[in-house]
Amino acid sequence: MPLRMGTTELIIILTIVILLFGVGRIGKIAGELGSGIKAFREGIAPEESDNTK
Repeated sequence: MPLRMGTTELIIILTIVILLFGVGRIGKIAGELGSGIKAFREGIAPEESDNTK
């Protein structure tokens, strides 16, 4: 059975997450996730970044 989520369910989940963690902590987690993805991309393709400099 597929799990289908509508807009209302997503808003409720987002509200609960914000209440549990707070806006500041969610921003910090998102920033760390973004820097981790950037480091991963640089790590898997170091030859491309060396040729562009």
